[in-house]
Amino acid sequence: MQLYESIFIVRPSLSDEDTNKLIEKMKGVVAKAGATLLKSENWGKKKLAYEVKRERKGTFVYLHFRSEGGVVSELERSYRLEDSVLKFLTVRVEQVAPPQAAPPTAAAPTAAPEAGEVDRGRAVDRGRVPVDRGREVDRGRVQ
Repeated sequence: MQLYESIFIVRPSLSDEDTNKLIEKMKGVVAKAGATLLKSENWGKKKLAYEVKRERKGTFVYLHFRSEGGVVSELERSYRLEDSVLKFLTVRVEQVAPPQAAPPTAAAPTAAPEAGEVDRGRAVDRGRVPVDRGREVDRGRVQ
């Protein structure tokens, strides 16, 4: 059995009650397909990076579950059938080992420039040279 994470975005025009019904419906799809729901979070309304189906905001919902691969296809089918779901993404999560203590190593001190010394890599204007006609030349090309 694999671990999966699924995030879906619900239309913000839905009431909180309808949004909670939809979340419960998706949890039911996961449980009915034989998966074990580990975590479910409603992340609330957030602004989208770009417009999706004429919506600028959306309610983000996160599901974390353990199942076989067939559950994912059933869940995504349910997302597609639901008009209130704007977008969704389901990914398989790699099993992570518990963190182990790293062996102590001597940390090398970073070389910082001394007072009055200039870090040449950052102080240089990256090859741009001013030209007398108000334009700048970048490595031979006029911009």
